[in-house]
Amino acid sequence: MTATNPPTQLYLISPLDVGGDFPARLETALAGGPVAAFQLRVKGIDQHEAARLAAPLQEICAARECAFIVNDSVPLARRLGADGVHLGQADGSPREAREALGREAQIGVTCHASKHLAMEAGEAGADYVAFGSFFPSETKASEHRPGPELLAWWQSLFEIPCVAIGGITPGNCAPLVAAGADFLAVSHAVWGAADPGAAVGDFHRAIAAAGGD
Repeated sequence: MTATNPPTQLYLISPLDVGGDFPARLETALAGGPVAAFQLRVKGIDQHEAARLAAPLQEICAARECAFIVNDSVPLARRLGADGVHLGQADGSPREAREALGREAQIGVTCHASKHLAMEAGEAGADYVAFGSFFPSETKASEHRPGPELLAWWQSLFEIPCVAIGGITPGNCAPLVAAGADFLAVSHAVWGAADPGAAVGDFHRAIAAAGGD
């Protein structure tokens, strides 16, 4: 998962329930336009069950050249041979993840609204940093509310890509694109839509209109 500036790219985050018809919904979403990465985010299940659910999703992503990223769990990412892992602040260091997953793994770190945490992540070898929640989120509550100026500040000083996350929709993403977000991480705006592929298309049109494509 690498950034070019522009364009701003899409980074899909799964809902917590990835069973049932979700693999078909993922296929529909990825058919709607280019998606740089897909993050598997599941909670409260053991690693064996998570691996079972992940298998078809990982195949779908590979067929579309979409990076497959595991949320929180370095052991699961290693078991799956995933393209990378996304770490929260309590999920270990990028250095430890690099040792476990290898040189080619994509390692991202949640940095909330903190310049300090982002710089620390970069120094520890993160491949990208994620800021948010920029807007109230249907997916995950957050007390952190950065503004687009944080993205602009990061882009003015660092080459490591930045991800904007939290309540992002086609209707509100323009300031984040204009500020220089390399990736928009989205979940509910796609999975909550009747047609995930159409939602992905709507994002691409909004990014283009904002000058990020």
